[in-house]
Amino acid sequence: MFHEWIQPLVVQYGLYAVFLIVMLESAGVPLPGETALVLASIYAGLTGNLDIRWVIATAAAAAIIGDNIGFLVGRHYGLPLIERYGARVGLDAKRLAFGQYLFARHGAKIVFFGRFIAVLRIFAALLAGVNNFGWRAFLFYNAAGGVCWALIFGVGGYFFGDAVHRVAGPAGMIALAFAVAGLIGGWWIMRRQERLFEDRAIAELEAQKRGASRPRDPQA
Repeated sequence: MFHEWIQPLVVQYGLYAVFLIVMLESAGVPLPGETALVLASIYAGLTGNLDIRWVIATAAAAAIIGDNIGFLVGRHYGLPLIERYGARVGLDAKRLAFGQYLFARHGAKIVFFGRFIAVLRIFAALLAGVNNFGWRAFLFYNAAGGVCWALIFGVGGYFFGDAVHRVAGPAGMIALAFAVAGLIGGWWIMRRQERLFEDRAIAELEAQKRGASRPRDPQA
């Protein structure tokens, strides 16, 4: 589990760990940045050793910087690089088709809301660069998404940690167990929806390719 090795890093290195993990994830490295943000926020609520305002600001800045790095990599090195090496970081042909499918239909919405979806949080910036999305529009929607994401998960984690700290004993443990179960259930549902979207993207792209390769009737 991710939290088994992230939690010690967050406790020992605090904001530095949050910044590095979130930035690398946003740039396209498959690391659990959201987990680092939530753990740091819970830790801030439980102990007070971290200032939640700095946790949120650090995560937002790391997300914006990392996404811009990923965008530049996608823009300058493009599709051939991702097709050749993407599978090594989890961006296989299926996920690439999924991203292209979404960008072709939703554009700016993917830049903003992609921050809240596991697969797109890692690869949205790369795909935006590959798909020649405008940099100014990308910067605006990306920054807005990064700030909202950091606020929502940061504040949520902080108040959860503070609540557990205040409700000690069995009641606190029961609340923790329900929260963990909810997180696992939400993760499973999200992954299931992502797979359904990926399958739909592959099917539509294959249908488009078949339609494009079909010879036209000269009398039509």
